[in-house]
Amino acid sequence: MSTLTIFDAARTAPEERPAPRRAREIPAVLGADLRVPVKGGRLTGYANLDYAASAPCLEPVSAAVAAALPAYSSVHRGAGYASQLTTARYEQARHTVRAFAGARPDDAVVFTRNTTDATNLLARCLPEDATVVVFDTEHHASLLPWRRVVRLAPPAFPGEAVRAADDALAGIDGPKLLVVTAASNVTGELWPVAALAHIAHRHGARILVDAAQLVPHRPLNLTALDLDYVAFSGHKLYAPFGAGVLIGRRDWLAGGDPYLKGGGAVRAVGEDGVDWHDDPEPRHEAGTPNVLGAIALAAACDALTATGWTALVREEERLIRRLRDGIAGIAGVRELSLWGPDHPRVGIVSFTVDGLSAREVAETLSAEHGIGVRDGKFCAHPFVRHLLGAQDGGCEDGTASAVRASIGIGTTDEHVDRLIGALRELVSR
Repeated sequence: MSTLTIFDAARTAPEERPAPRRAREIPAVLGADLRVPVKGGRLTGYANLDYAASAPCLEPVSAAVAAALPAYSSVHRGAGYASQLTTARYEQARHTVRAFAGARPDDAVVFTRNTTDATNLLARCLPEDATVVVFDTEHHASLLPWRRVVRLAPPAFPGEAVRAADDALAGIDGPKLLVVTAASNVTGELWPVAALAHIAHRHGARILVDAAQLVPHRPLNLTALDLDYVAFSGHKLYAPFGAGVLIGRRDWLAGGDPYLKGGGAVRAVGEDGVDWHDDPEPRHEAGTPNVLGAIALAAACDALTATGWTALVREEERLIRRLRDGIAGIAGVRELSLWGPDHPRVGIVSFTVDGLSAREVAETLSAEHGIGVRDGKFCAHPFVRHLLGAQDGGCEDGTASAVRASIGIGTTDEHVDRLIGALRELVSR
């Protein structure tokens, strides 16, 4: 059977693909019926409010992986049926992810482990004299990998972010890259990526957008936004199988040293040297890739696209408003925000509780109420210190942190209300 025929079979074989869902039917997540122990020895349903760290697996994602496992084999190297079928599924996953991100037809789509891995890959491929401009509001994955970097202070409002990037890029000669998040992993606030892309291109720079917290909550269209590179992770997109992706322009990726040196990244190896692949995908995907992770990532993209963003966004906005209104009504509980309570955001809320450390709050919520949240600085230490420093008491000792509650598919009114009630009880003590 030819590769083309197998490719078509990977897309259409009814006996191996889960039945499609009706459009706008929100898929279920695994673990929705998980029960956990709480104080007193009883069991209660788990209220998972830690989606921003890792989202649960969607049922259609699990089904897609299960369907691929019986024929799982090597990719790009074998002549056997299973190998060719697995190769076709892997490359179909690349096409699916490309379409989900709204990428240009000639953009590279390189599978990685996660967003951090994708960002570090691009950092390795930048021209030697390239300068990176990045805000101190970024996740460490976007803040730390660069050789030559200009760091900008947290902007007081979106227009200031655009002006600060404008001024910084204007003062840099040579290749330059602006790095920015699409949605903050600390506050959930949406950044003006289209305006920032316009400014970057006006100065002959490129832009990398960390879309890890955006894509589980909002559609992404790289072409419409005129972005050069985007990176995101499967484990935040309801596909926790260890895959992420870097999507973007091919030239820097084709010119950089292979991210990993090994089989698959080469055309030929001789006694006098190595002839590396020019195409970024094989060049930077040496070794046996995470095939099942890529299939899972593509299945999540398919599931969200089939559901339709209107239904997903409407439900999320209803729940996040319920949560934020509830928190606002509790004296001593304060939400963190860079640009104020009215700025658009995804389903993430970070907050502090007067008189209690973030760890005390998170541990009590888990032990007494079966609620899972995140506490700490969320791999964004400079940003969290900035936000906490604006509060009474500050965080001069560098140890203060916050609690983060984040929602997604599978979050219910009861989960939200349980958190609000638990916080009220904590404060009343």
